[in-house]
Amino acid sequence: MLIGVPKEIKNHEYRVGLTPAAVKEFIAHGHDVIVQTNAGTSIGFSDDQYISAGAQMIASPEEIFARADMIVKVKEPQPNECKMLRKGQTLYTYLHLAPDPVQTELLIASGATCIAYETVTDARGGLPLLAPMSEVAGRMSIQAGAHHLEKAQGGSGTLLGGVPGVAPAEVLVIGGGVVGTQAAKMARGMGADVTILDRSIPRLRELDDIFGGTVKTVYSTVDAIEQYSKQADLVIGAVLIPGAAAPKLLTREHLKNMKDGAVVVDVAIDQGGCFETSKATTHQEPTYVVDGVVHYCVANMPGGVARTSTMALNNATLPFGLALANKGPKQAMLENPHLLNGLNVHEGKVTYQAVSDALGYEYVAPEVALQA
Repeated sequence: MLIGVPKEIKNHEYRVGLTPAAVKEFIAHGHDVIVQTNAGTSIGFSDDQYISAGAQMIASPEEIFARADMIVKVKEPQPNECKMLRKGQTLYTYLHLAPDPVQTELLIASGATCIAYETVTDARGGLPLLAPMSEVAGRMSIQAGAHHLEKAQGGSGTLLGGVPGVAPAEVLVIGGGVVGTQAAKMARGMGADVTILDRSIPRLRELDDIFGGTVKTVYSTVDAIEQYSKQADLVIGAVLIPGAAAPKLLTREHLKNMKDGAVVVDVAIDQGGCFETSKATTHQEPTYVVDGVVHYCVANMPGGVARTSTMALNNATLPFGLALANKGPKQAMLENPHLLNGLNVHEGKVTYQAVSDALGYEYVAPEVALQA
């Protein structure tokens, strides 16, 4: 199979779909790889490293899309990239389709087979290709929040960990999954006073054990969100419904009761955001203010630490990518139900229930679509 790796073109996105080490793995399995010139240069992966790994460097993204059997990316394809996809071609990347009707329409029109990292599952019910970026984003959310609490950044001028004689900041984490756990670890490590809200009692028990009682765990209700957001200096939105649009848990009314200069970081923004006032921002212009509350809603947070993120992502995506190349996409997915869960669009059909529900398309079961 010919694998194509175009350079990412989203604002301040420096990650790359395959590292030179991952390219070498595909080559070792008998495949060919073409990589766009300078695709990884900005994060220390030179063209010479790719060539040494066995890749052919291509200057034109159009040529990569025209030639490759499978396109491996990081972020969702932008409109001009979607228009270069074709029937019989496989796209393997993050998609986040539920809040993105334009991309969904273009992928349907392309006829391509589109596999979303974020909906591939594992035997434990986890999301193994989303987890590494969730870990990065969770940790980054606290770095970003602490920075934007500084007065010069529009925040209240509060130091997250306080100092002797001055109380630390109050951090509210909504959602106790991978993002929320990593955010809480970072916030607690910096000395903040941390509260985690979640709707799963078993998960709250696990979090209590993980943190040894050093963070507050609270069952998430409308009242709890209202109460704890009032006193929070920093709120982290860490809620995920796999493949679906995120629920709006922090409302405009909540903001009106929050502290002036408080900061909210919406890590769920890729799925539409879990705050009512969220709108996607970029690393170039990461924040805006609503009712005195600073909003950080960067849609590709892990891109800010692109080298770490790329290596962590490749560790997770490589085994599935090799299966797709070695067996062919259809056989690989029909043999592996967890990889099959990653199929979101196939030859003009929407094959992921949450996407069809969110955008009003007819749902076709992925195994049915593949065997049609």
